[in-house]
Amino acid sequence: MPLGLRGKKKNKTKEVSSKLVDSEEVENRTAGSGAPKDAANANGAAGLPPPPPNMRPKLVFHTQLAHGSPTGRIEGFTNVKELYAKIAEAFQIPPEEILFCTLNTHKIDMDKLLGGQIGLEDFIFAHIKGSKKEVEVMKSDDALGLTITDNGAGVAFIKRIKEDSVIDKVKVINVGDHIESINGKNIVGSRHYEVAKMLKELEKGKMFTLKLIEPLKAFEMIEPRSKGGKPTEGKISTGRETLRLRSKGPATVEEMPTAFEEKAIKKVDDLLESYMGIRDIELAATMVEAGRDKNNPDEFAVALDEALGDFAFPDEFVFDVWGAIGDAKQGRL
Repeated sequence: MPLGLRGKKKNKTKEVSSKLVDSEEVENRTAGSGAPKDAANANGAAGLPPPPPNMRPKLVFHTQLAHGSPTGRIEGFTNVKELYAKIAEAFQIPPEEILFCTLNTHKIDMDKLLGGQIGLEDFIFAHIKGSKKEVEVMKSDDALGLTITDNGAGVAFIKRIKEDSVIDKVKVINVGDHIESINGKNIVGSRHYEVAKMLKELEKGKMFTLKLIEPLKAFEMIEPRSKGGKPTEGKISTGRETLRLRSKGPATVEEMPTAFEEKAIKKVDDLLESYMGIRDIELAATMVEAGRDKNNPDEFAVALDEALGDFAFPDEFVFDVWGAIGDAKQGRL
């Protein structure tokens, strides 16, 4: 089965000016009337070329820093790294200060975490670095009870803490904390699956040290410690249409995910946590998209390898994902 590492491609960041404005309703501008209405949707399909620049949607989103700030307007981004660069430019902060973004809430709510899709009416809140802390933990069990995700720009952070787990008993560790280093090894720039693997491979019965950075909060009392809530509940976005951010190619405007897609994405996200200790809606959506029109697991494996060359998924996991997509298609989920 042709799965495995095939090399990594880096995204190039384009610069488009942003500015601070007074708070107002979200403003979305689309391409002129000469652009076909469904141009973005059509070009989101596999195998079709991206639309020319003059036919791509020109969208403006509003954003604030989660701990409090004026309102910023951002546009012209096609992936998460470019999005963070735009937010950083709007508020005159370094892009690496941004830990993650939530949609339509300033709270550290992992169910509202910005992934690969943004509703056209969504308001973006950026959570930036706050206090640093260093914690020693005894790995008394094989599983730490952590679910790791990342912001798509080199920052891995804690998305869930399992109740009564090893980490749950260390009360200074919270959902939303960025993991900066493990046993003195700096992991900034590592993907979430790499961090999860490092934590899993730590020796049982020994102490290890985490350096963490918590998100900056306006008032400590309004953000109590959280387990992260139930995973992946509700819809992926609030708008009827969403801006789909892609690691390859331009962003596209698409309809809301269908009922089949939502159920399949949720199930695949659950499988990612079970197999790899990560949750990643964007990754799950990409896997479902790769298997939507495939006829058998072999075709799906080839498509998965082409779309996700950074991952070395085990065969068992690939078959389980294929089964989840098939179950969603047949209405069994």
